[in-house]
Amino acid sequence: MKRALLLFICAVAGLRAADYAIGADLSFLKQNEDRGIVFKDNGEARPGLEIFKDHGYNWIRLRLFHTPTQLPNSLEYTIALAQAAHRLGYRFLLDYHYSDTWADPGKQFIPKAWEGMSHEQMVQALLDYTRQTTVAFRDAGVLPDMVQIGNEITNGMLWPDAKLPANWDHFADFVKAGIAGVEAGAGAAGRPRIMIHIDKGGDAAKTKWFFDKLNSYGVKYDVIGQSYYPWWHGSLNDLRENLIFMANEYHKDIMVVEAAYNWQPREYLKKPAPFAESPAGQKEFLEEVNRAVQATPFGLGKGVFWWEAAVSGARGGRGFFDADGNALPVMTVFDKFTRH
Repeated sequence: MKRALLLFICAVAGLRAADYAIGADLSFLKQNEDRGIVFKDNGEARPGLEIFKDHGYNWIRLRLFHTPTQLPNSLEYTIALAQAAHRLGYRFLLDYHYSDTWADPGKQFIPKAWEGMSHEQMVQALLDYTRQTTVAFRDAGVLPDMVQIGNEITNGMLWPDAKLPANWDHFADFVKAGIAGVEAGAGAAGRPRIMIHIDKGGDAAKTKWFFDKLNSYGVKYDVIGQSYYPWWHGSLNDLRENLIFMANEYHKDIMVVEAAYNWQPREYLKKPAPFAESPAGQKEFLEEVNRAVQATPFGLGKGVFWWEAAVSGARGGRGFFDADGNALPVMTVFDKFTRH
């Protein structure tokens, strides 16, 4: 009983120290606006960052590719978007993909610049790259508040060198090198919080497999990040059970760092959906995910991030805007929590 009370007191103190993250991955926002896409709120055209800020969003998540050839998320692009968000008071989560393109559970391509390196050479390259880019963000006035070492790394990173489950020693080397690079780059400014991000929001058993093994290597991290898309990751009850498990088992801050749902039919054309794939259903989905995170034991549920909210048109089925760029009802979910 005393231990539970102590944990509760600590959790409340933690919530006061670090605001609950109402976040969105807005990595395509600058590209879309540069191309002339106009986002609107209640029919009024406004900069996308201002619209999200007005609806309570206080964190921005931005991905970084090493040397992208077809996607915009280079260091220069990401710094510019982070600076625009910083001017509006956003906190910043940086998502290292350690690839020139998308890195996720199905693919973790080695950057072209690192191809042909030995494991030891690639460990050093990853550390140096992370340090150099962290310095660049720091010097630009936008040192991240939090950093992901890799993106959805349940199956490892930098394949085949650190593909899991076969190569845990190599994988741990890379994660530790990334953390060391962030620490070295941040310097006297202080180390950003470190997130480890996997894609098992509704799977407590696989979450336990991953983090038990990772913890056996003595990796020092601060936050567990989970992806949760129900058509891939299970029911809301699965998510709730995993949030409870993680809080009780690891006593770490937890975020659903990627979530999304469609406002038009897409994923549930041939099976029953948990929510209607409609503007109203999309809003209800985010409300329920947020409710689950906020109910995490000991106050360890620290936030929710929507994946790629600032898109519209054909690619925008999971975004916050309709085909004409108008904000959908999902945009208002956090109004009742943040307005006074």
